[in-house]
Amino acid sequence: MNGLWEKRPSSATETAALSLKIPFNEPTVLHRLSQKVEQHLGVLPHDRRIIIVCVGTDRSTGDSLGPLVGTALAREGSNLFDLYGTLEEPVHAMNLGDTLLKILRSTRQPFVIAVDACLGQVSSVGCIQVGTGPVRPGAGVNKELPPVGDMHMTGIVNVGGFMEYFVLQNTRLNLVVKMSEIIAQSILKAIHNTRNASIPFALPD
Repeated sequence: MNGLWEKRPSSATETAALSLKIPFNEPTVLHRLSQKVEQHLGVLPHDRRIIIVCVGTDRSTGDSLGPLVGTALAREGSNLFDLYGTLEEPVHAMNLGDTLLKILRSTRQPFVIAVDACLGQVSSVGCIQVGTGPVRPGAGVNKELPPVGDMHMTGIVNVGGFMEYFVLQNTRLNLVVKMSEIIAQSILKAIHNTRNASIPFALPD
Protein backbone atom coordinates (compact mmCIF):
# COMPACT_ATOMS: atom_id res chain seq x y z
CA MET A 1 0.00 0.00 0.00
CA ASN A 2 3.04 2.27 0.01
CA GLY A 3 2.90 5.18 -2.41
CA LEU A 4 -0.87 5.22 -2.80
CA TRP A 5 -0.87 8.96 -2.29
CA GLU A 6 1.69 11.43 -3.45
CA LYS A 7 4.44 12.31 -0.97
CA ARG A 8 6.98 15.03 -1.51
CA PRO A 9 10.52 14.27 -0.34
CA SER A 10 11.60 16.39 2.59
CA SER A 11 14.90 16.92 4.35
CA ALA A 12 15.58 15.91 7.94
CA THR A 13 15.51 19.60 8.89
CA GLU A 14 12.08 20.09 7.32
CA THR A 15 10.77 16.96 9.00
CA ALA A 16 12.02 18.11 12.40
CA ALA A 17 10.45 21.53 11.91
CA LEU A 18 7.06 19.93 11.28
CA SER A 19 7.28 17.57 14.26
CA LEU A 20 6.19 18.00 17.86
CA LYS A 21 5.94 15.83 20.98
CA ILE A 22 4.16 17.34 23.97
CA PRO A 23 2.44 16.07 27.15
CA PHE A 24 -1.36 16.24 26.97
CA ASN A 25 -1.51 18.21 30.25
CA GLU A 26 0.97 20.88 29.18
CA PRO A 27 -0.88 24.24 29.55
CA THR A 28 -0.12 25.31 25.97
CA VAL A 29 -0.82 21.91 24.40
CA LEU A 30 -3.86 22.88 22.32
CA HIS A 31 -2.22 26.00 20.91
CA ARG A 32 1.04 24.26 20.08
CA LEU A 33 -0.59 21.22 18.49
CA SER A 34 -2.97 23.24 16.34
CA GLN A 35 -0.12 25.53 15.30
CA LYS A 36 1.94 22.54 14.20
CA VAL A 37 -0.97 21.04 12.24
CA GLU A 38 -1.48 24.44 10.61
CA GLN A 39 2.09 24.31 9.32
CA HIS A 40 1.15 21.15 7.41
CA LEU A 41 -2.21 22.42 6.16
CA GLY A 42 -1.29 26.02 5.44
CA VAL A 43 0.79 25.18 2.37
CA LEU A 44 -1.96 23.12 0.72
CA PRO A 45 -4.08 24.43 -2.16
CA HIS A 46 -7.59 25.10 -0.86
CA ASP A 47 -9.03 22.65 -3.37
CA ARG A 48 -6.94 19.78 -2.02
CA ARG A 49 -9.29 17.70 0.08
CA ILE A 50 -8.40 17.00 3.71
CA ILE A 51 -9.20 13.49 4.85
CA ILE A 52 -8.84 12.34 8.46
CA VAL A 53 -8.36 8.63 9.10
CA CYS A 54 -8.70 7.67 12.77
CA VAL A 55 -7.31 4.17 13.23
CA GLY A 56 -8.21 1.87 16.11
CA THR A 57 -10.94 -0.20 17.73
CA ASP A 58 -13.42 0.28 20.55
CA ARG A 59 -12.67 -3.29 21.69
CA SER A 60 -9.43 -2.19 23.36
CA THR A 61 -9.17 0.73 25.78
CA GLY A 62 -5.73 1.84 24.62
CA ASP A 63 -6.54 1.39 20.94
CA SER A 64 -9.76 3.42 21.19
CA LEU A 65 -7.93 6.74 20.89
CA GLY A 66 -8.47 7.00 17.13
CA PRO A 67 -12.19 6.14 17.16
CA LEU A 68 -12.74 8.57 20.04
CA VAL A 69 -11.08 11.35 18.04
CA GLY A 70 -13.17 10.42 15.00
CA THR A 71 -16.40 10.48 17.01
CA ALA A 72 -15.57 13.93 18.41
CA LEU A 73 -14.84 15.22 14.90
CA ALA A 74 -18.02 13.64 13.51
CA ARG A 75 -20.12 15.65 15.96
CA GLU A 76 -19.00 18.84 14.22
CA GLY A 77 -20.65 17.81 10.97
CA SER A 78 -18.12 19.83 8.99
CA ASN A 79 -17.96 19.65 5.20
CA LEU A 80 -14.37 20.89 5.19
CA PHE A 81 -12.94 17.40 5.61
CA ASP A 82 -13.87 13.76 5.09
CA LEU A 83 -13.68 11.46 8.08
CA TYR A 84 -13.05 7.73 8.44
CA GLY A 85 -12.96 5.92 11.79
CA THR A 86 -15.41 6.45 14.65
CA LEU A 87 -16.63 4.39 17.58
CA GLU A 88 -19.64 3.38 15.49
CA GLU A 89 -17.66 2.63 12.32
CA PRO A 90 -14.02 2.05 13.28
CA VAL A 91 -11.10 1.68 10.88
CA HIS A 92 -9.00 -1.22 12.12
CA ALA A 93 -6.75 -4.05 10.98
CA MET A 94 -9.54 -5.88 9.17
CA ASN A 95 -10.72 -2.99 6.98
CA LEU A 96 -7.79 -0.57 6.81
CA GLY A 97 -6.63 -1.65 3.35
CA ASP A 98 -10.13 -1.42 1.88
CA THR A 99 -10.63 1.99 3.49
CA LEU A 100 -7.45 3.38 1.94
CA LEU A 101 -8.43 2.04 -1.49
CA LYS A 102 -11.84 3.67 -1.15
CA ILE A 103 -10.22 7.01 -0.30
CA LEU A 104 -7.84 6.90 -3.22
CA ARG A 105 -10.55 5.90 -5.68
CA SER A 106 -12.98 8.61 -4.56
CA THR A 107 -10.66 11.58 -3.99
CA ARG A 108 -8.00 13.02 -6.24
CA GLN A 109 -4.76 13.74 -4.36
CA PRO A 110 -6.24 13.77 -0.88
CA PHE A 111 -4.19 15.09 2.03
CA VAL A 112 -4.53 12.44 4.70
CA ILE A 113 -4.19 13.13 8.42
CA ALA A 114 -3.77 9.82 10.26
CA VAL A 115 -4.63 9.52 13.96
CA ASP A 116 -3.63 6.49 16.01
CA ALA A 117 -2.61 5.31 19.46
CA CYS A 118 0.87 4.01 20.12
CA LEU A 119 3.05 2.63 22.90
CA GLY A 120 6.29 4.19 24.09
CA GLN A 121 8.68 4.71 26.97
CA VAL A 122 7.40 5.31 30.50
CA SER A 123 8.48 8.95 30.36
CA SER A 124 6.50 9.52 27.15
CA VAL A 125 3.13 8.11 28.22
CA GLY A 126 0.53 10.86 27.87
CA CYS A 127 2.43 12.65 25.12
CA ILE A 128 0.82 13.61 21.82
CA GLN A 129 2.97 13.63 18.69
CA VAL A 130 2.61 15.40 15.35
CA GLY A 131 4.80 14.35 12.46
CA THR A 132 5.19 14.37 8.73
CA GLY A 133 4.60 11.23 6.69
CA PRO A 134 2.53 8.16 7.50
CA VAL A 135 1.79 6.41 10.74
CA ARG A 136 2.33 2.64 10.75
CA PRO A 137 -0.64 1.05 12.50
CA GLY A 138 0.01 -2.22 14.29
CA ALA A 139 3.76 -1.67 14.60
CA GLY A 140 3.52 -1.69 18.40
CA VAL A 141 1.90 -5.13 18.40
CA ASN A 142 3.97 -6.57 15.53
CA LYS A 143 1.26 -6.40 12.88
CA GLU A 144 2.03 -5.70 9.23
CA LEU A 145 -0.52 -3.08 8.17
CA PRO A 146 -0.33 -0.47 5.39
CA PRO A 147 1.08 2.93 6.33
CA VAL A 148 -1.45 5.77 6.50
CA GLY A 149 -1.20 9.52 6.03
CA ASP A 150 0.66 12.46 4.60
CA MET A 151 0.97 13.56 8.24
CA HIS A 152 0.09 11.88 11.51
CA MET A 153 -0.98 12.57 15.07
CA THR A 154 -0.39 9.85 17.65
CA GLY A 155 -1.04 9.56 21.35
CA ILE A 156 1.31 7.50 23.50
CA VAL A 157 -1.21 5.72 25.70
CA ASN A 158 0.96 3.23 27.56
CA VAL A 159 4.36 1.54 27.85
CA GLY A 160 5.63 -0.63 24.99
CA GLY A 161 8.07 -3.50 24.79
CA PHE A 162 6.29 -6.27 26.69
CA MET A 163 2.88 -7.98 26.30
CA GLU A 164 1.60 -5.20 24.07
CA TYR A 165 -1.94 -6.56 23.63
CA PHE A 166 -2.35 -6.88 27.40
CA VAL A 167 -0.98 -3.38 27.95
CA LEU A 168 -3.40 -1.86 25.42
CA GLN A 169 -6.33 -3.68 27.02
CA ASN A 170 -5.35 -2.33 30.44
CA THR A 171 -4.79 1.30 29.55
CA ARG A 172 -6.70 3.90 31.57
CA LEU A 173 -9.74 5.16 29.67
CA ASN A 174 -9.51 8.53 31.43
CA LEU A 175 -6.13 9.21 29.83
CA VAL A 176 -7.27 8.10 26.38
CA VAL A 177 -10.42 10.24 26.48
CA LYS A 178 -8.52 13.36 27.57
CA MET A 179 -5.92 12.89 24.84
CA SER A 180 -8.60 12.29 22.22
CA GLU A 181 -10.41 15.52 23.10
CA ILE A 182 -7.22 17.55 22.74
CA ILE A 183 -6.29 15.93 19.41
CA ALA A 184 -9.77 16.51 17.99
CA GLN A 185 -9.89 20.15 19.07
CA SER A 186 -6.41 20.88 17.73
CA ILE A 187 -7.34 19.44 14.32
CA LEU A 188 -10.56 21.46 14.21
CA LYS A 189 -8.76 24.65 15.21
CA ALA A 190 -6.05 24.12 12.58
CA ILE A 191 -8.60 23.50 9.82
CA HIS A 192 -10.58 26.55 10.94
CA ASN A 193 -7.50 28.76 10.77
CA THR A 194 -6.18 27.46 7.45
CA ARG A 195 -9.43 27.06 5.54
CA ASN A 196 -10.80 30.38 6.78
CA ALA A 197 -14.19 29.02 7.74
CA SER A 198 -16.29 29.14 10.85
CA ILE A 199 -15.98 25.86 12.72
CA PRO A 200 -17.31 25.98 16.28
CA PHE A 201 -14.99 24.37 18.77
CA ALA A 202 -14.72 24.36 22.52
CA LEU A 203 -11.56 24.24 24.55
CA PRO A 204 -11.28 21.04 26.60
CA ASP A 205 -11.63 21.40 30.34
